[in-house]
Amino acid sequence: MDTLHDPVAGLALTYLEKWTAAPDTQLTSDPGIPVLAHLVAATGDPGATATAARAVAVWARTAGRGPGHPALYDGGLAGTLVGLRLGARLHPALHRAADRLRDHLTGDTIAAAWRTADVAFPDYDLISGPAGILLALCAGAEPTEPQLRRSVHHLVSLCDRDDLPRLRTGQYERHPYLSWTNRRVNTGMGHGVAGVVTALTAALRRTGDPKTAQALRRATGWLAARSYVDERGIRTWPGAGLDGAAPPADAHPRQAWCYGTPGVAWALWDAADALDDREAAGWALTAFRTLAERYDEDFHLFGDGPADVLGLCHGAAGVLAVADAFGRHAQLPAAVLGARLAAHLEGRLPDALDTPWQAGLLTGAPGALSALLTARGGGRDWLPCLGLR
Repeated sequence: MDTLHDPVAGLALTYLEKWTAAPDTQLTSDPGIPVLAHLVAATGDPGATATAARAVAVWARTAGRGPGHPALYDGGLAGTLVGLRLGARLHPALHRAADRLRDHLTGDTIAAAWRTADVAFPDYDLISGPAGILLALCAGAEPTEPQLRRSVHHLVSLCDRDDLPRLRTGQYERHPYLSWTNRRVNTGMGHGVAGVVTALTAALRRTGDPKTAQALRRATGWLAARSYVDERGIRTWPGAGLDGAAPPADAHPRQAWCYGTPGVAWALWDAADALDDREAAGWALTAFRTLAERYDEDFHLFGDGPADVLGLCHGAAGVLAVADAFGRHAQLPAAVLGARLAAHLEGRLPDALDTPWQAGLLTGAPGALSALLTARGGGRDWLPCLGLR
């Protein structure tokens, strides 16, 4: 990829230069900058590599000085681990710090805090819990079975029954934003069963453990049974299990990595692929195809700023990353959707990068740029951060 003539690579390079000159120190633990720098360096341009190395060096000076909790996102240490591991491709000395942090995250102290009843998101999910730690261990590295063991054992224990009662949250009754999920099982990639499924899938691919496979079958069975076809003809999922209630009367616009068909359908397809269940894989593929054929940027992309409209979590970049994963691994002819989303991002990123926009991976500019670079043939070893590959 020619950073001098490729517009996306040029945008990424300019972004790293500006960030390095005036770094956002509020996101010291987030892996966004080292992920993007790793992808920029992989273009092979010596000048781009030097710029990427400077960005990682600046990031590393304050890495890990965030809140100190173990999360993959929200300033957590699992995110720092990803940043250190990928940053070490440019500064090998960072591997030592990454190894120490890995040992901390996989030790007894972290696992002892996880509940198995009346759970909150940090007890299981991809954003803040053991699913995210497990996936962080897989980003830019190949973890051993002992390193995965505590996270896997906990997630398997949460999936010990077909109706997944242990994944019903019990800490949000009076929460101003999350009371809607209290006493319910969340379906989404970020905070729900889909994220747990991607973590168990990653573990199964590396260990072949029968108990992990059994838990994965329970979780995917529960998730598949909660789908419905909306008024636009898209097979989709509610934000949490409906517990017998009727599906929403209207189509919901949130079709993204975090909630809805993109993230959930991918989680189900990848799990079925790991389990060698062709029927389930075909069903999940068909579900995503209903979205690919009916995706509407004017309806499904909404929000107050670039984080919502363009970012990985809620926006176009996340759907692009999922479509790209389906195209690479499931041979789904989703090129039309991918091309539309890439064009959407390319047309809007230059202006968005001139506005205040944080430097995080999941909701910030580095994530949107990284998704574009990867879809255009860039590296894929950071994708476990999203439960993708």
